[in-house]
Amino acid sequence: MRTATGADGEAVTRQVVNRLRRVEGQVRGITRMVEEDAYCIDVLTQVSAASRALQGVALILLDDHMQHCLTEASRAGGAIQADKVREASQAIARLVQS
Repeated sequence: MRTATGADGEAVTRQVVNRLRRVEGQVRGITRMVEEDAYCIDVLTQVSAASRALQGVALILLDDHMQHCLTEASRAGGAIQADKVREASQAIARLVQS
C-alpha cells in the first residue's frame, strides 16, 4: 500500500492494519458462528458489522489517497492529474455501489 511518507504514512498504515486485523477476527468469529449453527439473524448482524468495518478501512484509504496522491498529481498537472482524478472517481463509484 502506498501511503504518505513519513510519520503520517506510517500512522495510516498502522491504523489500516489494525482495523483489518479486527475485521479478520470478526470474520473468524462469523465462521465459528456458522460452524456452531448460530441463529441466522445473529450471523447476518455480524456480517453487516464486518462489512461496515471494511467500508471504514476503504474510507481511510480513500482519504489518504485524496490527501496525498491527488495533491501530488495536481502539482504535476496534465494527464497525470486527470488520471488520478479519474482513478479516485472510479474508486468512489465502487464504494458507493457496494
